[in-house]
Amino acid sequence: MSAVFENTKHNQHLEVHDILKWLEEDNMVDADKAHMLRMLAVGSEYKKKHPLEVIADRNWVNNKTQEVFTLESLTRWFAERVDLPFVRIDPLKVEVAEVTEVMSYAYAARFNVLPIKVDATSITVATTQPFERDWEPELSRIHNKEFKLVISNPQDVSRLLLEFYSIAKSIQGARTSADMGGGNIQNLEQLMELGRGGKLDANDQHVVNIVDWLFQYAFDQRASDIHLEPRREMSPVRFRIDGVLQEVYQIPSAVMKAVTSRIKIIGRMDVAEKRRPQDGRLKTRTEDGKEVELRLSTMPTAFGEKLVMRIFDPEVLVKNFRQLGFSKNDNAVWQSMIEQPHGIILVTGPTGSGKTTTLYSTLKLLAKPDVNVCSIEDPIELVEPSFNQMQVQKNIDLDFSSGVRTLLRQDPDIIMIGEIRDKETADIAIQAALTGHLVLSTLHTNDAPSAVTRLLDIGVPPYLIQSSVLGIMAQRLVRTLCPHCKQPTEISDQAWSELVHPWKAAKPEIVYRPVGCLECRDTGYQGRKGIYEMFKFSAETRLMVTTNVDIHDIRKQAIKDGLQPLRLSGANKVARGETTVEEVLRVAPPPLDS
Repeated sequence: MSAVFENTKHNQHLEVHDILKWLEEDNMVDADKAHMLRMLAVGSEYKKKHPLEVIADRNWVNNKTQEVFTLESLTRWFAERVDLPFVRIDPLKVEVAEVTEVMSYAYAARFNVLPIKVDATSITVATTQPFERDWEPELSRIHNKEFKLVISNPQDVSRLLLEFYSIAKSIQGARTSADMGGGNIQNLEQLMELGRGGKLDANDQHVVNIVDWLFQYAFDQRASDIHLEPRREMSPVRFRIDGVLQEVYQIPSAVMKAVTSRIKIIGRMDVAEKRRPQDGRLKTRTEDGKEVELRLSTMPTAFGEKLVMRIFDPEVLVKNFRQLGFSKNDNAVWQSMIEQPHGIILVTGPTGSGKTTTLYSTLKLLAKPDVNVCSIEDPIELVEPSFNQMQVQKNIDLDFSSGVRTLLRQDPDIIMIGEIRDKETADIAIQAALTGHLVLSTLHTNDAPSAVTRLLDIGVPPYLIQSSVLGIMAQRLVRTLCPHCKQPTEISDQAWSELVHPWKAAKPEIVYRPVGCLECRDTGYQGRKGIYEMFKFSAETRLMVTTNVDIHDIRKQAIKDGLQPLRLSGANKVARGETTVEEVLRVAPPPLDS
């Protein structure tokens, strides 16, 4: 046990003067500053804050490190001073339903403690007042487990205390309403429950609270997608963050059904229809007033409707191409293609590789007052007022091909087709390109040269490809290293060789590795950027596009003309310290010619 614990009275509430005394003892603050703050701290407004927050608000410079005190740095020092572990609370790693059963909200709020982990023999509790321990003996008897104290940021404890208990209360309230009203209705595994005819109302205040929390939580965690997945008893909620799915909560299935219905209502979807997939959209605002748009998609499953919400950040359209991840050369090639008056440009890659962001950013750049830009999409992913958008509606026979025919009668200069899926759409897209329009569209292929064989496979004649295609770009998204915690490291010859094989590229002396910190939630990564493969058609390439074209020959010619494969594009980002070898290998396809 530390000397601090030995010399501190049991159940003592630490005040500002106690913390200041320790800071003075450690030669971290000047005596005159400490004395002045002691005089001020007698005011009632200072009593509402934790002593560490009061000191952090002063923006003092640490005499030892010459760095400004932050609440985070002060909390780390405080944890070391009282000889307890410091824990940065990651809400995604806390089993909220489990920890909120440890003690009541009133009890936790009274002592400003927050349970953050429960295992077979112990309960870990985050505190900001380590000497206030009146709560511990009683709870130890109730749970028959050891309590482990850790120190956490006072603001995190206060915020998450309210958040965890609020959502737990709402889910419990919704579950109770469902049990009373018979909301535990099943699906393909229908259970007959006699005398239970009602169901949980989607407008129940508990359900409204859960949905509000869900959206705000997703925005705070920088999620790009929210997955609500029905199961027999407990249904998981998962967020996709920087391209990786993470489970964040388990909701009782009856409550999940009501949450899904609530979101369908505000997304203007048919709540009664649960057998067919549906699409919808909604707009909401974050706490700081930023408008966010969500695209909704439901799918019937064995246990009910699965709902996926794609979150669109309007700020992505403000970014220039360099911010999206284009290199200087990528930007020059892309600009040279989109500045052409007519022809077709294709963007390829799997779902979630950033194709839509690239196309929207391009259209926003091209949409000048003297240009008519029109799009046909399925669905419209982000409503953008600077160009005209039309949505595919199969129920009235408005598909891509008929939509493009309509657009051609609207005197367009630039046309964006959401995706070329069949010969009819490809034919009319190419005809539009040949009749004086710039056409942008997407295909699902592994790399840029493969788009040529894909067009041939769906039946486009080689001579039309030769005369209309300006170029093709393949892309992927890689997670970028957190700038706050990444650390330099060396890279082995074998790892670098695996990344750049079969091409030759100079191995950098230093690369960076992920570490993990508060800013990146201990993942080591923060945000994503694109890696790109630019394939601009040359005269030699056009001559090679025949019925019996060899894709290997096309690829070799493209590389000869300056195409940089996806893995080499990723290797450049590794060399610049933006990402890691492992991340590039995870998302970029292996070379087909190796």
